[in-house]
Amino acid sequence: MGAALIALATLTSGCQKLRARDNLNRGVQAFKATKYADAVEYFKKAVDLDPEFPTARLYLATAYMSQYIPGAESPENKQYALSAMDQFNKVLAVNPKDLLATQSIANIYFQQKDWDKAEEWNRKVVALDPNNKEAYYTLGVIPWTRFLIVDRQARTDMKMKPEDPGPLKDKKVREELKEKWMPQLDAGIKAEQAALNADPDYENAMAYMNLLIRYRADLLENSEEYKKAVEEADNWVQKTLATQKKNAEKKAAAAAAGAKTTQ
Repeated sequence: MGAALIALATLTSGCQKLRARDNLNRGVQAFKATKYADAVEYFKKAVDLDPEFPTARLYLATAYMSQYIPGAESPENKQYALSAMDQFNKVLAVNPKDLLATQSIANIYFQQKDWDKAEEWNRKVVALDPNNKEAYYTLGVIPWTRFLIVDRQARTDMKMKPEDPGPLKDKKVREELKEKWMPQLDAGIKAEQAALNADPDYENAMAYMNLLIRYRADLLENSEEYKKAVEEADNWVQKTLATQKKNAEKKAAAAAAGAKTTQ
């Protein structure tokens, strides 16, 4: 009797796993058709049938995340982000080194403009993947984004127009801002350099090297240092434009080659 019960349980479990995979496949088809709400339902069924099916849980989290609209404040939209993070965290509870789940949580926090959490999770990404250029790039974007508001307010308070050459006129304020922000901006520059070490043709990292160096110049001591920093930033602008052109030419050449092979 005991053996029969065990066999029945095994059979039932096997059937549930098959049904879970069937629902996963149906969900993938719905996801590819951008029917995300339908995909969520299929993936939820797959997870319910086989809670230890990590692929289904990852797809479920991704389907929630695909419905999230950054900046939209509706309760429904916020719930998409919460549901996605809940599922990604459940994946990480089983496998703390899952890169996709870690990257996805980092991305949600960045989209929500939760800069502290976004920085924390992008550092987790590079701990798992030391050559992850997107994570390094984001770690450079965050300090610039945070400093931008501060720098603009300081210029407004000092009656300096955005186009007026720096550094910031008020030495006392400049020194206070320098103490707080210079290490963060330097870390941002270092992060963009790490992104470029991973991919020397990474246009986005070049663009933010320009911005970080240009805005950091407002915290320097004198006009000569400021001018030198702006020249360096201008060089990064030229590098970005040259790389954009080169990458576009590569893409066009690859497309042309692909078209020939299909003829």
